Amino acid sequence: MYRILIADDEKIERAGIRFLLDQMGQEFEIFEAVNGKEALEWLEQNQADILITDVKMPFMNGIELLEQVTKRCPDMKKVIFSGYGEFEYARQAMRFGVEEYILKPVDPEEFKRVMEKAAADLDSEKREESRKAAEGSFFKEYILNSVVNGVGIEEIERRAKGCYALDFLDSYKRLMLLETDSDFFGGRQKELSDEIGRRVGKKFDYLNLNPQQSMLFFTQEGGDWKEIGRQINGLLEKDLKAGQKSYVAVSSGLKGKEQLGERCQELELLMENRFYGLESRVYMAENEAERAQDVQLDDDTLMKQIRQDIRTKDILSLREHCSRLFQNYGKNTGFSQIYVKFMFSSLLKLLYEAIPEKSGKELDDEMELLYHAADLKEIQKILEKNIGLLERSVQGSVPGSHREVEEVKRYIYGHYGEELSIELLAEQVYMAPSYLSTVFKKETGQNLSKFIKACRMEKAREMLEDTHEKIVGISEKVGYPNVSYFCQSFREYFGVSPQKYRDMGDGTGENEEDRTLA
Repeated sequence: MYRILIADDEKIERAGIRFLLDQMGQEFEIFEAVNGKEALEWLEQNQADILITDVKMPFMNGIELLEQVTKRCPDMKKVIFSGYGEFEYARQAMRFGVEEYILKPVDPEEFKRVMEKAAADLDSEKREESRKAAEGSFFKEYILNSVVNGVGIEEIERRAKGCYALDFLDSYKRLMLLETDSDFFGGRQKELSDEIGRRVGKKFDYLNLNPQQSMLFFTQEGGDWKEIGRQINGLLEKDLKAGQKSYVAVSSGLKGKEQLGERCQELELLMENRFYGLESRVYMAENEAERAQDVQLDDDTLMKQIRQDIRTKDILSLREHCSRLFQNYGKNTGFSQIYVKFMFSSLLKLLYEAIPEKSGKELDDEMELLYHAADLKEIQKILEKNIGLLERSVQGSVPGSHREVEEVKRYIYGHYGEELSIELLAEQVYMAPSYLSTVFKKETGQNLSKFIKACRMEKAREMLEDTHEKIVGISEKVGYPNVSYFCQSFREYFGVSPQKYRDMGDGTGENEEDRTLA
């Protein structure tokens, strides 16, 4: 449909032209003005494809109108009509791009010919504009796809070979990546682009990457970009199927086309936050590096603690430290999911090395599950399952703990005169104190603290029998700096005081059965 403006001070003339236009059988939207001044005022607020104007009109004649219209609307088709005696006007009109001149009274056939030609010319011009627009759009899409796929600006300029202008690349101020759980973007680029434009009020170029991803190249900076991201995410989720989610990543600002490749990589990394299962589904570039560095520092510490937990089989501490590690990576960080999967795969390998009954094939199967995990929660479930396997292995591993128990015994025998805490003994065999206590009890039938006391009491008994060492000296040599506490402990163990035991001579005590060391 074309819009036609008729400018004529004679109402009957305007009505006649409108009638002839109606008879042509084409869809025209027709407007009228009673003189050149009114026509110009209308054109300042509206657009028309064809202007049909009389020459002689009050306030502003047709020639004056054409002069102004030529300056303001150079692409408009212009048709003038006048009487036989107004040839000079017609000659002047030609200077302002008037294609056709219709004489009054208007011949219907001539009028039809002139208007059909004007409409045909408009059709041809619009097709050419569409072709050029499509060509330009295709070129722009090709260039933007190249940028997104990692082709450098220098290489793009080389490929263009000066045939195409690349100035538009410098106009971009910020990028945005849109992503959905399932196919969504295919075939609806124009509809979605228009809707986003209306909602956010900013100009951008739209690029569809695949059915699940699109990218926006904004040419305007300013505003609350997190809020803009939320608005766009809301638009997407409005049309998504139930249970499906959308995600938006917003880059940091650009200062030239040289930063485009870097910002595209930045968006890919930001979109990795999907993996962490965050409540927010709008990811901003600001401060990501700082947060990632903080997590990295804490991550290194926790990994050292976790390795120690696995080595000492301290299941309680292992679960606590792993939980903290998952909490760290549940935050908005700048790490890629492949990095996170690699890190947790190393942890999984450590777990399997600590479970003797597990095979390499089982580890390979678990590794495959881990690397195919869709998000951090799936990885957490895999790790928790294998920590449970380690725990059950620890609970049933008494026979396999014989060597560690014997090492602890030997250490006690060699250092009974020194401070002997459960923590210190656990360090000697790389076990958690709680685990060492459990294993020692199962292996020997008695508590570790009771074993230490028995060892010291037996050494004290030997010294009382074989030496003339003072009781205070014996107390210190068997690890009791407080002689009163030593005498009390000795009496509890043998039933008599150290001095009475020595006086008895033969070393026979009342608790003989309790003196046997395992």
